[in-house]
Amino acid sequence: MALSWQPILSVDDITQQQWQQLSDHDKEYSTPFLSYAFLKGLEETKCVNGETGWHSYHIGIYEHPETNQGGTEEKGIEGNVEKQDVIETRQNVVAASHDVIEASGSINRLIGFIPCYLKTHSYGEYIFDHAWANAYQHHQIPYYPKLVACIPFTPVTGSRLLIDNECGYSFDEITAFITTSTNNILKEAHASSFHSLFLPEYQSDQFAKDKLLQRLSVQFVWHNRGYNNFDDFMQQMTSRKRRSIRKERTAAVRISETDTVVIKRLTGDMLTKEVLDDFYLCYQQTYLKRSGHNGYLTGEFFDYLQSNMQDNIMIVMAYHAEQCIASALFFYNDQQLFGRYWGALQDVSGLHFECCYYQGIDFAIEKKLRQFNPGTQGEHKILRGFEPTFCYSNHYLQHPDFQAAVLDFLQREKIGIQQYKQQSESVLPFKQA
Repeated sequence: MALSWQPILSVDDITQQQWQQLSDHDKEYSTPFLSYAFLKGLEETKCVNGETGWHSYHIGIYEHPETNQGGTEEKGIEGNVEKQDVIETRQNVVAASHDVIEASGSINRLIGFIPCYLKTHSYGEYIFDHAWANAYQHHQIPYYPKLVACIPFTPVTGSRLLIDNECGYSFDEITAFITTSTNNILKEAHASSFHSLFLPEYQSDQFAKDKLLQRLSVQFVWHNRGYNNFDDFMQQMTSRKRRSIRKERTAAVRISETDTVVIKRLTGDMLTKEVLDDFYLCYQQTYLKRSGHNGYLTGEFFDYLQSNMQDNIMIVMAYHAEQCIASALFFYNDQQLFGRYWGALQDVSGLHFECCYYQGIDFAIEKKLRQFNPGTQGEHKILRGFEPTFCYSNHYLQHPDFQAAVLDFLQREKIGIQQYKQQSESVLPFKQA
């Protein structure tokens, strides 16, 4: 038996039986996002594909008889590729792939899956490469489309490879096959480069052993060290910081002596259509105010979540005079909590911190979750007990001169990132040992 790869244009092209045979290599990095339901929801509700600049181009890894060489005929990168060309490329490649499979006279077995997207821009990734795109443009070389292995709009560390644990191939062997196939994959996709974002460190290190350059970034994550309640957590802090947080939490729910905000954490059957509609209004208004658009995700997507991922969602709602004024949406599993989306219709001092951070910590302690990732960026998280943590991504640019230039840049950037993490650790609010 040998390995081959084929593009998969939609998770709908994978049967439920095939998907159920695939699993995360390491349960520690399992998330609700690398799931059939979440990826299907993005596609079904038009958050990806169409005019979004995200075009599904998932990579399927197949086991097949040695006589089938796998893959499709290589195609070179010729000129700039626009959105319509991306769509046509995807269609042509899949048609060719089907021809190869039919000509082989055998049935290939899906043993691996990587969520990938052909991108015609760099938004919604949270690993910033706009400078690289500008350098390509300056030299009149097309940077887009690029191929990105990630979960759209989701800067959360997690596996980017699902495998069939009964296939007989190790994670390292499949990873090595992917790296040796990168040039062929990019030529098939008419893409300039390959980027795998928010990988676990050991997976990133495995890619870096070959030609996929490693890049560091920093997020701030809360760790549950067996706390019984929020006060137990705060006992690890200095007295000055404990007073500050208590004052902040009180102010967030007390507009005046007689006027208060009511905070509710909602899960399961409490996530009604009305709750999702209130959340989405907050989400849209905040994106519109901050970025000038209604957000990356559609109302249909959040309706889909309510119907299909209810057991993985927690929403914090803030009510004033029985009307929703702010909301935050979280995902969770049996290990972790993930803060994802926030919106507010009314400005209340400290309400963002209460809904997005403190309520999340309360929930993680209550559910005995080992950690809480509140989302990317934000040094203000440090003084509230969120610890700096490295994030890892890997990058391969087909153009050798740009690959060398990016390698030089990443080596210099790494020094600054490491210093930034050390500086962040020095201002954590915890008592000195």
